Amino acid sequence: MTATEDERTAADDRAHTGVERVLVIAAHPDDIDFSCSGTVAVWTAAGVAVTYCLVTDGDAGGFDPAVPRSDIAGIRRAEQTAAAAEAGVTDLVFLGHPDGRLTVTLELRRDLARVIRQVRPDRVVVPQPVRDLRSMYGSHPDHTATGEAALCAVYPDARNPYAFPELAEAGYEAHTVGEVWVLGPAPADDPEGARHVDITDTIAVKIAALRAHASQTAHMTGLEEMIGQWSGSLAKRAGFPSGRLVESFHALDTR
Repeated sequence: MTATEDERTAADDRAHTGVERVLVIAAHPDDIDFSCSGTVAVWTAAGVAVTYCLVTDGDAGGFDPAVPRSDIAGIRRAEQTAAAAEAGVTDLVFLGHPDGRLTVTLELRRDLARVIRQVRPDRVVVPQPVRDLRSMYGSHPDHTATGEAALCAVYPDARNPYAFPELAEAGYEAHTVGEVWVLGPAPADDPEGARHVDITDTIAVKIAALRAHASQTAHMTGLEEMIGQWSGSLAKRAGFPSGRLVESFHALDTR
């Protein structure tokens, strides 16, 4: 089935109405730009304030052995800051947890709850919290741990004034997030949770953001084609006309 113009317009309206601030949580620098920076660019252009929260500095990443390991974290923070600016984002939080060693600890939940209470977003975007056996890349253990810890931070940690009392003592009052968008298409049995953002007009922003991560993408050939194929296949799956590009999400009501 092909989405009608009215249906696409309604979806776009639903993506913006009543949303003033969005928090995007990711495990590593570049995760946001591969997954949803086209959508972020749509939101910031519409006047939505977006904050990025990076759980690690990506210090286990990179492909050039000539670059000292001690330099990687600083390089990747700088790259993520530049990439975020391409999408209209200047508010970034780096938590500094160890790359490649994330688990769903109370410490991580507390740190994410603190960011949620500080930013006070209407919507939070998180990675998939469960492994997808069809995608090893999409099921990086840091991603799934971040997704699960972020969902725990949304509910119950950030909204419960008695969870992590040290946060309230430090001035971070409880906050209830209205909705969570999980990266990737909604399951077939929850069509009401499907959200598709047309990024055809922001694909160049997405590519520029990805290219800002030079330590991760400078060696990659065919990046534009790969991203075009991914977003084109999501558009086709969502019923958009040929030639449109989409990023897809599964929305959860967390009010």
